[in-house]
Amino acid sequence: MTRSHRVLVVEDDAWVAEQHVRTLEAADFNVAHAPDVLAAIEAVDVYAPDVLILDIFLIGPNAFTLLHELKSHVDLAKLPVILCTNSADMIILGDVSAYGVLEVLDKATMLPNDLVSAVKRVLL
Repeated sequence: MTRSHRVLVVEDDAWVAEQHVRTLEAADFNVAHAPDVLAAIEAVDVYAPDVLILDIFLIGPNAFTLLHELKSHVDLAKLPVILCTNSADMIILGDVSAYGVLEVLDKATMLPNDLVSAVKRVLL
């Protein structure tokens, strides 16, 4: 993996977002951050990420609003998504895989390397 791989982190908690960005940049990914769905929609258009790391419960519209928006565009419908949430135990991967969700990580129990490993897996 090289810096040519772009990751967009959609997270409204500034501290968590900073940790994700720092971890992924240390693993040599090019990383951008969007604090909410509206900023994420704009960032997807401008930044053209290769993978999206998405919290579910965001300020304003939630992650499913963004997932529906992405799904409605032919060129974005296959964008790989990693849900990174405190509600991972409530998410069944099969229920969200139609939206491009390939991984679900539990923020409460994951280690920094879990995020890096998940991004590498979805980019393969």
